[in-house]
Amino acid sequence: MKINKDEIPAIMQTPDAIIRNINGCGGMTIAYNEFPKGMDFSPFLQGLENDSCHCPHWGYVLQGAVRLIYNNKSDEVVRAGDVFYWPAGHTAIVEEDLKFIDFSPEKESSEVMEHIAKKMAELGE
Repeated sequence: MKINKDEIPAIMQTPDAIIRNINGCGGMTIAYNEFPKGMDFSPFLQGLENDSCHCPHWGYVLQGAVRLIYNNKSDEVVRAGDVFYWPAGHTAIVEEDLKFIDFSPEKESSEVMEHIAKKMAELGE
């Protein structure tokens, strides 16, 4: 299986950001994401356990940088060229305009995306 990033369906989009997701990839979700500098995911994760993402992600940063903040209060910056694993229990703040691909378990990814969509609607995003 292969797919061009532009053919992955956009499931959420604002003038500054886009989340493209496709399920059904061997139990995984493949995502291509673009987010602007300064975007803080914390408000969109409020209401989930520990107000954080409970879905692990594996991926690669194509452009930019993002700070991951874990439930244990540790943090790390992931930059262009980095391959990553983000375990369950995190939030993030975009430090430089960001483009990345990630692979996540379909069930947990869908739960988080549904929650984020509801929060975006509540916040008028």
